[in-house]
Amino acid sequence: MQNHPSSSNRGLVAVILAAGKGTRMQSDLPKVMHPVMGRPMVHWVVDAAREAGATKIVLVVGHGAELVRAEFAGAADVEFALQAQQLGTGHAVMMARPNIEADAAATDAFVLCGDGPLIRADTLHTLLALHRGERASATLATSVIENPQGYGRIVRGAAGRLERIVEQKDASEAERAIREINPSYYCFRADDLFDALSKVTNKNASGEYYITDVFGILRESGRTVAAVDAVPPEDVLSINDPAQLAEVDAILRRRAASSSGTAR
Repeated sequence: MQNHPSSSNRGLVAVILAAGKGTRMQSDLPKVMHPVMGRPMVHWVVDAAREAGATKIVLVVGHGAELVRAEFAGAADVEFALQAQQLGTGHAVMMARPNIEADAAATDAFVLCGDGPLIRADTLHTLLALHRGERASATLATSVIENPQGYGRIVRGAAGRLERIVEQKDASEAERAIREINPSYYCFRADDLFDALSKVTNKNASGEYYITDVFGILRESGRTVAAVDAVPPEDVLSINDPAQLAEVDAILRRRAASSSGTAR
């Protein structure tokens, strides 16, 4: 078993995936640069990660990289990693390795999607607390929703422990009936993350390298992996087209009005 620094001495970074084009958005903008409440949606994810304690943000950029770089040009805590080819989420995170590996043994890393502006810092606090409390190598926050179509499913063992995450395209009929899903909020020990990523293959229905495969790899190697149902169902809404963008914008405006006491 590896020795790790105590939780109180560990650093915290956030790797935010921001390389996608978002072809259904009907726009030349990078997907994460579409505005929600007047700000590019990736800002909401960066803000939540900062509020949860991340002292370094690594944005993995690809399509329209120069626009994302320009947006954060003045941010001292933001670095960039380039994913020139979109070969999957696992491949995207591996592109951030040079930004993190010098301190990987003493660092925890959030891995988040830049197109999820409904994310809350409170959810990340809960995720990090479980991750460090369990001394886990990998932890994810899950959600139980009415319609799990399109999301990865959480497969648990008899004792309720996380066994693996199976993507929709690779799921059996029984697995597709599972309503506990993966909204893509992760926390890892950075050294264990990159070690496991080096073993991920693209032998799946999409031909991509999945970050979710890391959980099974770590579990099979004897590491602790954990999952906590911490994401409110109303926060689970993908943005894949202009209609969903408008819906998320409306949700955030209602949330802002409610928190300021002006909701009607």
